[in-house]
Amino acid sequence: MILEIISPEKIIFTGEVESVAVPGVDGEFEMLNNHAAILSNLKKGAIKIYGNISLDDVQKEVFTKGDRGYFLDINSGTVEVKNNKVTALVE
Repeated sequence: MILEIISPEKIIFTGEVESVAVPGVDGEFEMLNNHAAILSNLKKGAIKIYGNISLDDVQKEVFTKGDRGYFLDINSGTVEVKNNKVTALVE
């Protein structure tokens, strides 16, 4: 599935991922390929992206490498899943 993470200033990440976990206001949840359409608000926490991901030098400065993937700390935002595309608008 395609993940796009967008801040007010720029597009932070766009690429193919295996799964994405986000800090929803009612708790963390993970989205996989063919996930049902969803729209949710996000709270302060980390977006976790999993898969064979390559980051450029600028992206490596904002993401933290974890055991299985990369983490991006956010303050809040919104996430939408539709047709195997995850769009996260974050602050």
